[in-house]
Amino acid sequence: MTDCRPIEVLLVEDDQGDILLTREAFDLNKVRNRLHVVNDGEQAMAFLRREAPFTDVPRPDLVLLDLNLPRMDGLEVLKEVKADLELRTIPVVILTTSEAEEDILRSYRLHANAYVAKPVDFEQFIRVVRQIDNFFVTVVKLPSQAQPF
Repeated sequence: MTDCRPIEVLLVEDDQGDILLTREAFDLNKVRNRLHVVNDGEQAMAFLRREAPFTDVPRPDLVLLDLNLPRMDGLEVLKEVKADLELRTIPVVILTTSEAEEDILRSYRLHANAYVAKPVDFEQFIRVVRQIDNFFVTVVKLPSQAQPF
């Protein structure tokens, strides 16, 4: 994006180690971006819809979504986001440990914008998160205010 406002990124992840790695990758890469974290699918939907306790949060410009989540899994979150006229324009990148063809296919059928398998190696994980960040911040043109169709 070419404007000067920070990019708001919502990470939906329940693994504390992956949260720390993602924070580190963002910290090392860009200071402008703001990473918000929720730990399950129900919290993700409340955050995206700005329901309590998330009434004052900014609208995310990008969602990094794990598939394996408690209370509501990532595919359910993706399905709800892409069915919601207010939310469907937010890019959703699946960032998960699964490399199962079925998960990949189901994610794209539900209109994920990208599917990325998390590397187990620390340096590769950092590199992957940086590449996602760089792509959606510097390459892709995102709407400044998403409008429903």
